[in-house]
Amino acid sequence: MKKNGELVAVIGQGYVGLPVAMRASEQGYRVIGIDLDQRRVDGLRAGVSYVEDVSEQTLAAATERGYLASSDYSDAAGFDYAVITVPTPLRDSLPDLSFIESAGESLAPLLTKGATVILESTTYPGTTEELLVPILEKGSGLTAGVDFFAGYSPERIDPGNPTWGFVETPKVVSGINPASLERVQGFYDSLIDTTVPVSTPKEAELTKLLENTFRHVNIALVNELAIFAHQLGVNVWESIDAAATKPFGFMKFTPGPGVGGHCLPVDPSYLSWQVRRKLGQNFRFVELANDINDHMPDYVVQRLMQVLNQSGKAVKGSKVVLVGLAYKRNSSDIRESPALRLIELLKEYGADLVAVDEHVEDFRWPAGVAKASLDAGLVESADALILITDHDDLDLGLLAGSRTPVLDTRNRIEGPSVERL
Repeated sequence: MKKNGELVAVIGQGYVGLPVAMRASEQGYRVIGIDLDQRRVDGLRAGVSYVEDVSEQTLAAATERGYLASSDYSDAAGFDYAVITVPTPLRDSLPDLSFIESAGESLAPLLTKGATVILESTTYPGTTEELLVPILEKGSGLTAGVDFFAGYSPERIDPGNPTWGFVETPKVVSGINPASLERVQGFYDSLIDTTVPVSTPKEAELTKLLENTFRHVNIALVNELAIFAHQLGVNVWESIDAAATKPFGFMKFTPGPGVGGHCLPVDPSYLSWQVRRKLGQNFRFVELANDINDHMPDYVVQRLMQVLNQSGKAVKGSKVVLVGLAYKRNSSDIRESPALRLIELLKEYGADLVAVDEHVEDFRWPAGVAKASLDAGLVESADALILITDHDDLDLGLLAGSRTPVLDTRNRIEGPSVERL
Protein backbone atom coordinates (compact mmCIF):
# COMPACT_ATOMS: atom_id res chain seq x y z
CA MET A 1 0.00 0.00 0.00
CA LYS A 2 1.03 3.63 -0.47
CA LYS A 3 2.81 5.01 2.59
CA ASN A 4 5.21 7.77 1.63
CA GLY A 5 3.45 11.07 1.94
CA GLU A 6 0.45 9.70 3.85
CA LEU A 7 -0.16 11.42 7.17
CA VAL A 8 -0.92 9.44 10.31
CA ALA A 9 -2.27 11.28 13.36
CA VAL A 10 -1.94 9.32 16.60
CA ILE A 11 -4.14 10.78 19.31
CA GLY A 12 -2.51 10.13 22.70
CA GLN A 13 1.23 9.71 23.08
CA GLY A 14 1.35 7.40 26.06
CA TYR A 15 2.21 3.72 26.49
CA VAL A 16 -0.02 2.75 23.55
CA GLY A 17 0.11 5.71 21.20
CA LEU A 18 3.83 6.46 21.20
CA PRO A 19 4.88 2.97 20.00
CA VAL A 20 2.26 3.20 17.23
CA ALA A 21 3.62 6.59 16.19
CA MET A 22 7.22 5.39 16.19
CA ARG A 23 6.44 2.31 14.10
CA ALA A 24 4.39 4.30 11.59
CA SER A 25 7.32 6.69 11.20
CA GLU A 26 9.72 3.78 10.69
CA GLN A 27 7.46 2.43 7.95
CA GLY A 28 7.48 5.61 5.92
CA TYR A 29 4.43 7.54 7.07
CA ARG A 30 4.45 11.18 8.05
CA VAL A 31 3.39 11.16 11.69
CA ILE A 32 1.89 13.73 14.03
CA GLY A 33 1.43 12.73 17.68
CA ILE A 34 -1.36 14.66 19.39
CA ASP A 35 -1.45 14.86 23.18
CA LEU A 36 -3.15 17.49 25.33
CA ASP A 37 -0.59 17.13 28.13
CA GLN A 38 1.77 19.98 27.25
CA ARG A 39 4.42 18.67 29.62
CA ARG A 40 4.46 15.37 27.71
CA VAL A 41 4.58 17.18 24.36
CA ASP A 42 7.46 19.39 25.51
CA GLY A 43 9.37 16.33 26.70
CA LEU A 44 8.91 14.49 23.40
CA ARG A 45 9.99 17.57 21.46
CA ALA A 46 13.09 17.74 23.65
CA GLY A 47 13.86 14.12 22.79
CA VAL A 48 12.83 12.64 26.13
CA SER A 49 10.93 9.35 26.06
CA TYR A 50 9.17 8.28 29.24
CA VAL A 51 7.87 5.05 27.67
CA GLU A 52 10.18 2.12 28.38
CA ASP A 53 9.46 0.46 25.04
CA VAL A 54 10.53 3.55 23.10
CA SER A 55 14.19 4.47 23.41
CA GLU A 56 15.35 8.04 23.04
CA GLN A 57 17.38 6.89 20.02
CA THR A 58 14.15 5.67 18.41
CA LEU A 59 12.45 8.97 19.23
CA ALA A 60 15.37 10.96 17.81
CA ALA A 61 15.32 8.96 14.58
CA ALA A 62 11.56 9.49 14.20
CA THR A 63 11.98 13.21 14.82
CA GLU A 64 14.61 13.38 12.07
CA ARG A 65 12.09 11.76 9.72
CA GLY A 66 9.53 14.44 10.56
CA TYR A 67 7.64 13.07 13.59
CA LEU A 68 6.16 15.92 15.58
CA ALA A 69 4.48 15.90 18.98
CA SER A 70 1.81 18.57 19.34
CA SER A 71 -1.09 19.63 21.54
CA ASP A 72 -2.81 21.37 18.62
CA TYR A 73 -5.24 19.26 16.59
CA SER A 74 -4.89 21.63 13.63
CA ASP A 75 -1.45 20.13 13.04
CA ALA A 76 -3.26 16.91 12.03
CA ALA A 77 -5.24 18.61 9.26
CA GLY A 78 -5.36 16.52 6.10
CA PHE A 79 -4.65 13.23 7.87
CA ASP A 80 -5.06 9.98 5.97
CA TYR A 81 -5.25 7.86 9.13
CA ALA A 82 -6.11 8.84 12.70
CA VAL A 83 -5.49 6.34 15.49
CA ILE A 84 -7.20 7.17 18.80
CA THR A 85 -5.33 5.81 21.83
CA VAL A 86 -6.76 7.97 24.62
CA PRO A 87 -7.48 6.75 28.18
CA THR A 88 -10.84 5.25 29.12
CA PRO A 89 -10.82 5.36 32.93
CA LEU A 90 -13.54 4.64 35.44
CA ARG A 91 -15.20 7.57 37.24
CA ASP A 92 -17.12 6.54 40.34
CA SER A 93 -17.06 2.96 39.01
CA LEU A 94 -18.67 4.02 35.70
CA PRO A 95 -16.99 4.11 32.25
CA ASP A 96 -15.68 7.54 31.31
CA LEU A 97 -15.61 7.92 27.53
CA SER A 98 -15.11 11.68 27.58
CA PHE A 99 -11.60 11.39 26.12
CA ILE A 100 -12.92 9.40 23.14
CA GLU A 101 -15.74 11.92 22.68
CA SER A 102 -13.30 14.83 22.82
CA ALA A 103 -10.94 13.18 20.33
CA GLY A 104 -13.81 12.49 17.94
CA GLU A 105 -15.12 16.05 18.19
CA SER A 106 -11.64 17.44 17.54
CA LEU A 107 -10.93 15.15 14.59
CA ALA A 108 -14.33 15.54 12.88
CA PRO A 109 -13.71 19.02 11.36
CA LEU A 110 -10.39 17.72 9.97
CA LEU A 111 -11.94 14.68 8.24
CA THR A 112 -11.62 14.56 4.48
CA LYS A 113 -12.99 12.08 1.98
CA GLY A 114 -11.03 8.83 1.96
CA ALA A 115 -9.58 9.25 5.47
CA THR A 116 -9.71 6.46 8.06
CA VAL A 117 -10.29 6.75 11.82
CA ILE A 118 -9.31 3.81 14.05
CA LEU A 119 -10.15 3.52 17.74
CA GLU A 120 -7.72 1.54 19.92
CA SER A 121 -8.86 2.62 23.38
CA THR A 122 -10.40 -0.14 25.51
CA THR A 123 -14.16 0.18 25.73
CA TYR A 124 -17.45 -1.71 25.75
CA PRO A 125 -18.93 -3.36 22.63
CA GLY A 126 -20.76 -0.82 20.49
CA THR A 127 -18.63 2.26 21.26
CA THR A 128 -17.12 2.63 17.78
CA GLU A 129 -20.40 2.39 15.88
CA GLU A 130 -22.78 3.93 18.41
CA LEU A 131 -20.64 6.72 19.91
CA LEU A 132 -17.56 7.59 17.85
CA VAL A 133 -18.95 7.29 14.31
CA PRO A 134 -21.99 9.56 14.95
CA ILE A 135 -19.66 12.20 16.43
CA LEU A 136 -17.42 12.04 13.35
CA GLU A 137 -20.37 12.22 10.96
CA LYS A 138 -22.00 15.14 12.77
CA GLY A 139 -18.80 17.19 12.95
CA SER A 140 -17.67 16.50 9.39
CA GLY A 141 -20.88 16.29 7.41
CA LEU A 142 -19.52 13.13 5.81
CA THR A 143 -20.99 9.62 5.75
CA ALA A 144 -19.08 6.81 7.47
CA GLY A 145 -18.30 3.83 5.30
CA VAL A 146 -18.83 5.91 2.15
CA ASP A 147 -16.95 9.20 2.48
CA PHE A 148 -14.60 8.10 5.24
CA PHE A 149 -13.74 4.80 6.91
CA ALA A 150 -13.75 3.71 10.54
CA GLY A 151 -12.87 0.68 12.62
CA TYR A 152 -11.62 -0.67 15.91
CA SER A 153 -8.37 -2.45 16.75
CA PRO A 154 -7.74 -3.18 20.45
CA GLU A 155 -4.32 -2.31 21.80
CA ARG A 156 -2.21 -5.22 23.00
CA ILE A 157 0.80 -3.40 24.40
CA ASP A 158 2.63 -5.29 27.16
CA PRO A 159 5.19 -2.80 28.53
CA GLY A 160 8.63 -4.29 29.01
CA ASN A 161 7.91 -7.57 27.21
CA PRO A 162 11.15 -8.42 25.36
CA THR A 163 9.53 -11.07 23.15
CA TRP A 164 6.08 -9.78 22.22
CA GLY A 165 6.37 -6.13 21.25
CA PHE A 166 4.05 -4.04 19.11
CA VAL A 167 5.34 -5.50 15.83
CA GLU A 168 5.37 -9.16 16.93
CA THR A 169 1.98 -9.29 18.67
CA PRO A 170 -0.92 -10.24 16.35
CA LYS A 171 -3.36 -7.34 15.91
CA VAL A 172 -7.12 -7.81 15.87
CA VAL A 173 -8.68 -5.49 13.28
CA SER A 174 -12.24 -4.57 12.29
CA GLY A 175 -14.21 -2.10 10.23
CA ILE A 176 -17.75 -0.76 10.21
CA ASN A 177 -18.15 -2.18 6.68
CA PRO A 178 -15.98 -4.20 4.26
CA ALA A 179 -14.37 -1.11 2.76
CA SER A 180 -13.41 0.12 6.24
CA LEU A 181 -12.00 -3.27 7.23
CA GLU A 182 -9.85 -3.24 4.09
CA ARG A 183 -8.42 0.15 5.02
CA VAL A 184 -7.87 -0.70 8.69
CA GLN A 185 -6.28 -4.07 7.94
CA GLY A 186 -4.11 -2.59 5.21
CA PHE A 187 -2.79 0.05 7.59
CA TYR A 188 -1.82 -2.43 10.30
CA ASP A 189 -0.45 -4.90 7.75
CA SER A 190 2.10 -2.20 6.96
CA LEU A 191 3.11 -1.91 10.63
CA ILE A 192 3.07 -5.38 12.18
CA ASP A 193 3.67 -9.03 11.36
CA THR A 194 0.15 -10.47 11.68
CA THR A 195 -3.38 -9.09 11.58
CA VAL A 196 -6.51 -10.96 12.69
CA PRO A 197 -9.69 -9.61 11.06
CA VAL A 198 -13.08 -10.00 12.78
CA SER A 199 -16.51 -9.29 11.36
CA THR A 200 -17.47 -6.05 13.16
CA PRO A 201 -16.04 -3.60 15.71
CA LYS A 202 -18.24 -5.13 18.43
CA GLU A 203 -16.37 -8.45 18.18
CA ALA A 204 -13.04 -6.61 18.31
CA GLU A 205 -14.15 -4.56 21.31
CA LEU A 206 -15.29 -7.70 23.12
CA THR A 207 -12.00 -9.45 22.27
CA LYS A 208 -10.04 -6.93 24.33
CA LEU A 209 -12.43 -7.18 27.27
CA LEU A 210 -12.34 -10.99 27.12
CA GLU A 211 -8.53 -11.06 27.20
CA ASN A 212 -8.30 -8.91 30.29
CA THR A 213 -11.33 -10.38 32.05
CA PHE A 214 -9.70 -13.80 31.66
CA ARG A 215 -6.55 -12.53 33.39
CA HIS A 216 -8.50 -10.60 36.02
CA VAL A 217 -10.62 -13.60 37.07
CA ASN A 218 -7.67 -15.99 37.21
CA ILE A 219 -5.56 -13.56 39.24
CA ALA A 220 -8.47 -13.20 41.65
CA LEU A 221 -8.62 -16.99 41.94
CA VAL A 222 -4.98 -17.33 42.97
CA ASN A 223 -5.18 -14.26 45.21
CA GLU A 224 -8.03 -15.74 47.21
CA LEU A 225 -6.27 -19.12 47.18
CA ALA A 226 -3.14 -17.46 48.60
CA ILE A 227 -5.15 -16.03 51.50
CA PHE A 228 -6.68 -19.38 52.40
CA ALA A 229 -3.46 -21.32 51.84
CA HIS A 230 -1.64 -19.08 54.31
CA GLN A 231 -4.35 -19.67 56.89
CA LEU A 232 -4.13 -23.41 56.25
CA GLY A 233 -0.35 -23.42 56.56
CA VAL A 234 0.22 -24.39 52.91
CA ASN A 235 2.88 -22.91 50.59
CA VAL A 236 0.70 -21.74 47.71
CA TRP A 237 3.70 -20.69 45.63
CA GLU A 238 5.12 -24.20 45.64
CA SER A 239 1.73 -25.63 44.67
CA ILE A 240 1.40 -23.17 41.78
CA ASP A 241 4.86 -24.07 40.47
CA ALA A 242 4.06 -27.75 40.73
CA ALA A 243 0.75 -27.32 38.89
CA ALA A 244 2.55 -25.38 36.15
CA THR A 245 4.52 -28.50 35.21
CA LYS A 246 1.32 -29.95 33.72
CA PRO A 247 1.71 -29.49 29.94
CA PHE A 248 -2.03 -29.12 29.28
CA GLY A 249 -5.18 -27.82 30.96
CA PHE A 250 -3.39 -25.32 33.25
CA MET A 251 -2.06 -21.78 32.82
CA LYS A 252 0.11 -20.28 35.52
CA PHE A 253 -1.09 -17.17 37.36
CA THR A 254 0.53 -15.89 40.54
CA PRO A 255 -0.78 -13.94 43.56
CA GLY A 256 0.21 -10.38 44.30
CA PRO A 257 -0.67 -7.23 46.26
CA GLY A 258 -3.48 -6.36 43.84
CA VAL A 259 -3.89 -5.46 40.17
CA GLY A 260 -2.98 -2.20 38.49
CA GLY A 261 -2.34 -0.40 35.25
CA HIS A 262 -4.78 0.83 32.64
CA CYS A 263 -6.31 -2.58 31.86
CA LEU A 264 -7.05 -5.09 34.61
CA PRO A 265 -8.66 -2.81 37.20
CA VAL A 266 -10.75 -1.13 34.48
CA ASP A 267 -11.53 -3.30 31.44
CA PRO A 268 -13.64 -6.03 33.08
CA SER A 269 -15.80 -3.32 34.67
CA TYR A 270 -16.60 -1.96 31.19
CA LEU A 271 -17.96 -5.36 30.24
CA SER A 272 -19.86 -5.75 33.51
CA TRP A 273 -21.35 -2.26 33.13
CA GLN A 274 -22.51 -2.96 29.57
CA VAL A 275 -24.11 -6.27 30.56
CA ARG A 276 -25.98 -4.54 33.39
CA ARG A 277 -26.98 -1.58 31.21
CA LYS A 278 -28.11 -3.55 28.16
CA LEU A 279 -29.32 -6.80 29.69
CA GLY A 280 -30.20 -5.86 33.26
CA GLN A 281 -28.05 -8.68 34.62
CA ASN A 282 -24.95 -8.93 36.81
CA PHE A 283 -21.69 -10.33 35.46
CA ARG A 284 -20.98 -12.22 38.66
CA PHE A 285 -17.50 -13.49 37.78
CA VAL A 286 -16.26 -9.97 37.11
CA GLU A 287 -17.86 -8.50 40.21
CA LEU A 288 -16.42 -11.23 42.42
CA ALA A 289 -12.98 -10.79 40.86
CA ASN A 290 -13.20 -7.03 41.42
CA ASP A 291 -14.05 -7.59 45.08
CA ILE A 292 -11.13 -9.97 45.66
CA ASN A 293 -8.48 -8.01 43.75
CA ASP A 294 -9.60 -4.63 45.11
CA HIS A 295 -9.15 -5.89 48.68
CA MET A 296 -5.70 -7.44 48.28
CA PRO A 297 -4.02 -4.25 49.57
CA ASP A 298 -6.14 -4.60 52.73
CA TYR A 299 -4.87 -8.15 53.12
CA VAL A 300 -1.28 -7.00 52.64
CA VAL A 301 -1.74 -4.47 55.45
CA GLN A 302 -3.16 -7.21 57.68
CA ARG A 303 -0.11 -9.34 57.01
CA LEU A 304 2.17 -6.38 57.71
CA MET A 305 0.44 -5.89 61.05
CA GLN A 306 1.21 -9.51 61.91
CA VAL A 307 4.83 -9.07 60.88
CA LEU A 308 5.24 -5.96 63.03
CA ASN A 309 3.35 -7.53 65.91
CA GLN A 310 5.94 -10.33 66.05
CA SER A 311 8.49 -7.59 66.81
CA GLY A 312 6.22 -5.98 69.38
CA LYS A 313 5.49 -2.97 67.17
CA ALA A 314 2.39 -1.24 65.89
CA VAL A 315 1.92 0.18 62.41
CA LYS A 316 1.52 3.65 63.90
CA GLY A 317 4.92 5.27 64.12
CA SER A 318 6.71 2.43 62.34
CA LYS A 319 8.99 3.20 59.41
CA VAL A 320 7.66 1.11 56.54
CA VAL A 321 9.61 0.97 53.27
CA LEU A 322 7.67 0.17 50.10
CA VAL A 323 9.97 -1.41 47.54
CA GLY A 324 8.57 -0.71 44.08
CA LEU A 325 5.53 1.47 43.34
CA ALA A 326 4.73 0.82 39.67
CA TYR A 327 2.02 -1.72 38.94
CA LYS A 328 4.36 -3.81 36.76
CA ARG A 329 7.99 -4.88 36.86
CA ASN A 330 10.39 -2.63 34.95
CA SER A 331 7.65 -0.10 34.20
CA SER A 332 7.13 3.46 35.41
CA ASP A 333 3.35 3.17 35.14
CA ILE A 334 1.78 3.87 38.52
CA ARG A 335 -1.83 4.11 37.29
CA GLU A 336 -4.17 2.10 39.53
CA SER A 337 -1.15 0.48 41.17
CA PRO A 338 -2.00 -1.43 44.36
CA ALA A 339 0.84 0.53 45.97
CA LEU A 340 -1.38 3.63 45.91
CA ARG A 341 -4.10 1.93 47.94
CA LEU A 342 -1.47 0.53 50.30
CA ILE A 343 -0.16 4.05 50.85
CA GLU A 344 -3.67 5.30 51.68
CA LEU A 345 -4.23 2.51 54.20
CA LEU A 346 -0.83 2.80 55.85
CA LYS A 347 -1.21 6.55 56.19
CA GLU A 348 -4.53 6.02 57.94
CA TYR A 349 -2.75 3.72 60.41
CA GLY A 350 -0.04 6.33 61.02
CA ALA A 351 2.95 4.63 59.38
CA ASP A 352 6.03 6.63 58.44
CA LEU A 353 6.31 5.82 54.72
CA VAL A 354 9.36 5.64 52.51
CA ALA A 355 9.39 4.21 48.99
CA VAL A 356 11.95 3.02 46.48
CA ASP A 357 11.30 3.13 42.73
CA GLU A 358 13.75 4.66 40.27
CA HIS A 359 11.30 4.12 37.41
CA VAL A 360 8.52 6.42 38.66
CA GLU A 361 8.98 10.07 37.67
CA ASP A 362 9.07 12.71 40.40
CA PHE A 363 5.92 14.44 39.15
CA ARG A 364 4.01 11.15 39.56
CA TRP A 365 5.42 10.41 43.02
CA PRO A 366 2.72 9.94 45.69
CA ALA A 367 2.36 12.83 48.11
CA GLY A 368 3.46 12.26 51.69
CA VAL A 369 5.88 9.45 50.82
CA ALA A 370 9.61 10.01 51.13
CA LYS A 371 11.75 8.87 48.20
CA ALA A 372 14.90 6.84 48.81
CA SER A 373 17.34 4.45 47.18
CA LEU A 374 17.57 0.85 48.26
CA ASP A 375 20.75 0.38 50.27
CA ALA A 376 21.87 -1.33 53.45
CA GLY A 377 21.34 1.81 55.52
CA LEU A 378 17.72 2.15 54.47
CA VAL A 379 17.02 -1.52 55.15
CA GLU A 380 18.54 -1.35 58.61
CA SER A 381 16.70 1.84 59.54
CA ALA A 382 13.28 0.40 58.64
CA ASP A 383 10.89 -1.38 60.96
CA ALA A 384 9.55 -3.40 58.02
CA LEU A 385 9.75 -3.54 54.24
CA ILE A 386 7.16 -4.63 51.68
CA LEU A 387 8.33 -5.84 48.27
CA ILE A 388 5.55 -4.66 45.96
CA THR A 389 7.18 -4.45 42.53
CA ASP A 390 10.22 -6.58 41.76
CA HIS A 391 12.09 -4.38 39.28
CA ASP A 392 15.24 -5.91 37.81
CA ASP A 393 17.34 -2.95 38.97
CA LEU A 394 16.60 -3.64 42.65
CA ASP A 395 19.25 -5.40 44.72
CA LEU A 396 16.92 -7.94 46.29
CA GLY A 397 19.90 -9.56 48.03
CA LEU A 398 19.76 -6.68 50.51
CA LEU A 399 16.29 -7.84 51.50
CA ALA A 400 17.12 -11.53 51.56
CA GLY A 401 19.97 -11.03 53.99
CA SER A 402 18.20 -8.43 56.10
CA ARG A 403 17.50 -8.65 59.82
CA THR A 404 14.58 -6.26 59.21
CA PRO A 405 11.27 -8.05 58.58
CA VAL A 406 10.33 -8.21 54.90
CA LEU A 407 6.89 -9.04 53.46
CA ASP A 408 7.46 -10.37 49.94
CA THR A 409 4.30 -10.11 47.82
CA ARG A 410 6.02 -11.48 44.69
CA ASN A 411 7.80 -14.63 45.91
CA ARG A 412 11.19 -13.33 44.79
CA ILE A 413 13.37 -13.71 47.87
CA GLU A 414 14.16 -16.08 50.69
CA GLY A 415 15.78 -15.24 53.97
CA PRO A 416 15.52 -15.55 57.73
CA SER A 417 13.43 -12.37 58.05
CA VAL A 418 11.39 -12.80 54.86
CA GLU A 419 7.72 -13.76 54.91
CA ARG A 420 5.91 -14.45 51.66
CA LEU A 421 2.38 -13.32 50.87
